[in-house]
Amino acid sequence: MPDYLETTVDKFIFKVATDRHYTVEGLWALAEGNRVRIGMTDFLQQRSGDIAFAEVQPEGTVLKAGDEVAVIETIKVNVSLSSPVSGTIVAVNPALELSPEVINQDPYGEGWLVIVEADNWPAERDNLLDAQAYFEVMKRQAEEEARQL
Repeated sequence: MPDYLETTVDKFIFKVATDRHYTVEGLWALAEGNRVRIGMTDFLQQRSGDIAFAEVQPEGTVLKAGDEVAVIETIKVNVSLSSPVSGTIVAVNPALELSPEVINQDPYGEGWLVIVEADNWPAERDNLLDAQAYFEVMKRQAEEEARQL
């Protein structure tokens, strides 16, 4: 179980797992050897709302970093999610088909999206934010949104 950085903004608590890397948009990437597990951050799932549907690219899809890896639909928004890494999708979370709300319930655990066999994880990891850097970005975004309410 990872450690978390945590902040409270308004009445919301946001967590950032310290054992992975992040995109500014709010996806996480967790290296597992040459494979990278990808999911949504706690902040992104809370901000998007209750997930009603998750359409994920199928196994065998070849991605470049920045390609669409999934689209999630909520009552509030449809969000296109861009892959943080290049490679081939080798696994899609089977829970998403019947229970996409698992993303809301456990964004850093059972709510993962895909596993990608990475083409060049060491180089692409350098383009991502570490947990502390993402935590600062997320905290600023959450505070700005709270001020606008």
